[in-house]
Amino acid sequence: MSTNPSVNPLQQMQQMVEPWHQAIQDPEKAQRTVLNKFVTIYTQTKFGKQHGITNIENTEDFRRAFPARSYEKYKPIIQQVMAGDTDLLLNEEPIGWAITRGTTKGENKFIPMTPTDLKMRVSAGRAVVNFVLQSKRFDIFQGVNLNLNFPSVVGHIRVGEKDLEYGYSSGIYTRHVSALTPVKSMPTQDEIDALGGGKTRKDWDARFELAYTKCLNQNVTLVGGVAPTAQQFAKYLRRTHACLPKDIWKVLIMTLGSVPGINTRLAQDLWDFYGRQAAIREIYGATEGMFGQQLDENRAWVPNYDLFFFEVKTRSGIKMLHEMKPGESGSLIVSTPIFPRYQIGDRILAFKAPYFRCIGRDNWKTPIQYAWHEFNTLNLGRL
Repeated sequence: MSTNPSVNPLQQMQQMVEPWHQAIQDPEKAQRTVLNKFVTIYTQTKFGKQHGITNIENTEDFRRAFPARSYEKYKPIIQQVMAGDTDLLLNEEPIGWAITRGTTKGENKFIPMTPTDLKMRVSAGRAVVNFVLQSKRFDIFQGVNLNLNFPSVVGHIRVGEKDLEYGYSSGIYTRHVSALTPVKSMPTQDEIDALGGGKTRKDWDARFELAYTKCLNQNVTLVGGVAPTAQQFAKYLRRTHACLPKDIWKVLIMTLGSVPGINTRLAQDLWDFYGRQAAIREIYGATEGMFGQQLDENRAWVPNYDLFFFEVKTRSGIKMLHEMKPGESGSLIVSTPIFPRYQIGDRILAFKAPYFRCIGRDNWKTPIQYAWHEFNTLNLGRL
C-alpha cells in the first residue's frame, strides 16, 4: 500500500486489490493491456529487437516471435546479463538478484530484478489485504507478522561494473511487502540476513530461535512465507521449548506459498500447529514473480491478470490461461517484464473461473501424485 497521507488506510487497501478484482471480471481485456505494456518494455531490449518485437500486433504475433523457453534456454542469456550486457534482456538496470532454493537440477537459478519488476512483487500483500476487507478483521494490523523467511541477502555478484546483492525471493518479498503494509514483520529481514545464508539445520535453528525470542511477547496475528518452513518452525518449538505456536499466539491468518496442497494436504498440520482459528490463504509465486493469491474461502488461487501475461501448454495446444476449462491442466507459460514467454515448469489445474491450483512440477508423475493426495485427504477435487 502507498504511504500517501492524503489517502486513508481503507482506501489504500481497496486501491491495492481493485485492479486485481477488475481484471478477474474481464481477464481477456486485462491480458491485452498487459501484453501491450510488455511489448513496449521488450522493444527497449536487444533480445526483443532480435525477435522482431516492433512487428508484434497481437497474441499470435507474440507467440511466433518468442517461442516458449525454459530457464535452461534462458540461462545463457542471463549469464550475459550477469557479465554486464544488461540491455540484452532488461530495459532497466538491475537492482538485485533473486535465487531459488535449488529446484532446477539441484542448482540455484539466478533471476534479475528491475525496479518495475520489484514493484510487481509486492502483490503478495493482496492476500492479506483482501482477507481483511472481506472479513473486517482489522485487528490483524494490531499485531505483527511472524517472519520465518529465507535471507534476502546471501551474497554479492559482479554485474558489469557493479556489485549487486542476491538473496532468496521469499526474503526479498517480505522486505518490500512489509515496508508497504501496516503489519510489522518480526524478526526484521535485516536481523534474519545478519545470521547468514546457510541452509543447514543449525542455520535454521538459529533463525527459528531468533523468531521465537523476538515474537515471544508480541501479538502475532499473521504468519507469512514458505509453508514447509512454517511447519518446521512449529516442530522446532515443540522439540526445543515444549510448546507449539498455538500455545503462544492467536494467529488470525497464514499467507503461505512454495508447495502444492497448502489448503488440502498441509491444512490439518498447520491448524494443529497454529490453531483452527487461523485462516489459510495460499500464494502462488516463484522466484520470477508473484503470480496469484487466494481470493476467498475457495481453496485455490486466482491469477494476477493485471500484472502478468499467462498462457498454458495443454494437450490441445497453447491457449490463454483464462481460456482453460474446469478439469483441464497444462504447463504454465508466464511473461514478465523481464522474460517473454517463460515456461516455468509448473503444471496448472483449472477449476471454475477464476480458480486454479498448481499441482506440482510439469512431469508425468504429477497428475498421479495429485490424484493420490486428493484421495487421501478426501478432497476429491473440491474447491
